[in-house]
Amino acid sequence: MAAAFMPVCREDLEARGIDQLDFVYINGDAYVDHPTFGVAIITRVLEHAGFTVGVLAQPDWHRPESFLALGKPRYAFLVSAGNIDSMVAHYTVAKNRRKTDAYTAGNVAGKRPDRAVTVYSRCLKQAAPEVPVLIGGLEASLRRFAHYDYWDDTVHPSVLEESGADLLMFGMGELEILEIANRFRQGQTVQEMTDIRGTCYLCDPKDTPIGSVECPSYALVSTDKKSYAKAVRRQMDEQDEVTGRRMIQRQKEKMLVQNPPMRSMTQEELDEVYALPYARTYHPMYEKEGGIKAIEEVEFSITHNRGCFGGCNFCAITLHQGRHITCRSEESVVEEARLLTKNPHFKGYIHDVGGPTADFRLPSCAKQDKYGMCKGDKKCLAPTPCKALQVDHSEYLHMLRRLRELPGVKKVFIRSGIRYDYLLADPDESFFDELVQYHVSGHLKVAPEHVSDAVLDKMGKPHMEVYQEFVRKFYAKTKKAGKEQYLVPYLISSHPGSTINDAIELALFLKKEHVHPEQVQDFYPTPGTVSTCMYYTELDPYTLEPVYVPKTREEKQMQRALLQYFSPANRDLVLRALKKARRYDLIGTGPNCLVRDVPHPSHGKDEDKGGRAWQQNRKGGKKTPGPRGKKAVKRKPSSGR
Repeated sequence: MAAAFMPVCREDLEARGIDQLDFVYINGDAYVDHPTFGVAIITRVLEHAGFTVGVLAQPDWHRPESFLALGKPRYAFLVSAGNIDSMVAHYTVAKNRRKTDAYTAGNVAGKRPDRAVTVYSRCLKQAAPEVPVLIGGLEASLRRFAHYDYWDDTVHPSVLEESGADLLMFGMGELEILEIANRFRQGQTVQEMTDIRGTCYLCDPKDTPIGSVECPSYALVSTDKKSYAKAVRRQMDEQDEVTGRRMIQRQKEKMLVQNPPMRSMTQEELDEVYALPYARTYHPMYEKEGGIKAIEEVEFSITHNRGCFGGCNFCAITLHQGRHITCRSEESVVEEARLLTKNPHFKGYIHDVGGPTADFRLPSCAKQDKYGMCKGDKKCLAPTPCKALQVDHSEYLHMLRRLRELPGVKKVFIRSGIRYDYLLADPDESFFDELVQYHVSGHLKVAPEHVSDAVLDKMGKPHMEVYQEFVRKFYAKTKKAGKEQYLVPYLISSHPGSTINDAIELALFLKKEHVHPEQVQDFYPTPGTVSTCMYYTELDPYTLEPVYVPKTREEKQMQRALLQYFSPANRDLVLRALKKARRYDLIGTGPNCLVRDVPHPSHGKDEDKGGRAWQQNRKGGKKTPGPRGKKAVKRKPSSGR
């Protein structure tokens, strides 16, 4: 059985005979002791190293004294907004307030503040100014440099300066927190901890370390978009544990110093982290409120890898976990599965065996460990796989086979997503065959994201013919296996580079393929991604060439509606989009039409006489007749490029 939860109240401290904790972890989520939650991993790692830690989940930020419920720690307060950015937790992409919060007891919204890292840190500095405050987790990690804030529509300085915290840890954090904790134990002060990899600190400009890579200052990136784009490229280029250099960026008053990224954990270290005695559920104090919904999908899931060399521009993993792949041993994963089978709530189904990308077990190429990842916009998979790419699913496949054979396991699913382009690059189709045969729960989620090559290039994704090849093979193998299974494509509307014509092209593709997506994601410009840089600057940070960005509420609504053109609720928006693009050939009852409507006013005279409406061929200026209301003119849609 798992060990007890970390102390959450004074009574817990008294029961354990603890007078003063070494660390107090302040968390924006409710307390869940499961290894897919950052609070669980960091506190268990510290406990395993001999430190005492308490967890103060979702304290009342209106009363700074509430942050001292567990007393003042001996070494430091640790602050995290939780598993996701607090602003994403609170607001939709349309900036509407969310009504629920899966990371809070009873799914109740409003139990944490906006920009939780900043608010919590300021409260702590007010309540206990002499105690160091260390910030980490996703929110802090992705806001470590001056960054565009979508919700304020402006550039903010580093969260380290805004929050008043003493040190920032970026990335996954286990090795950083152990180094910091051991230095505290040895008598160092936080002001002396200026050389720890994977951390950022602030200093007076006169104390700036020499030999650093400099980013344009906050003053410059907040007023000049080209400078912002250049800064983002430098940050991405140095986000490598092998070649990454120390970086500096002047904030409002202080100089931000980012040390090189921390090395990845070895397989042995990662195995040790996942073997720690997690309770694997939420704290029982939440039971009376209905529990924590966020545990439902991950309670019976297993994380086997970290990092992702997929390099999607809209994904924050590059700046957080990095592109270097590290994975647990097969024995470690199998042992965790055995633990799952002993859980009284386990029904025989392992929901996922994955990570950022489920089927990555190897470094992207043989040179990666020695020379690091390629810089700039060179990608391992897009638009086509690099010739040096290592592709091998055999180890992952062998591990899945062992999991399927465990007593008590009925099914092992893969739900965290695979890279279908990586899958197709494998000449051995054994994994593909067994994926279809054993590991699809009726629907397999994949992420083509779009169909326009121009948009896919801005996303850092492979072109559509790769996805179409995967679809063809998937359904052929599904048929051969005698199963009824379907692909569920993830799609993004209004991504930088996407014009109305690109959105129409995607709608036509969906119609042709008889795909009716129930959910689509409007592009969300969150901190720390290349795509967010494009959204703000309207520049590609790698080329500095202009990028078209749909920004108005109207156009974003139209692009999103086009992906669900078949919904009656979207009829008016789709009509407006088609008329704006002058695609009258797609309005009517013909086989290619997306929506019905009365004749366009400019065609009214012809229609009144019962004649044919004349439509302008946009490519050659040629007029082609199109019988209104009978059969629309069939024409290859424009990509908008």
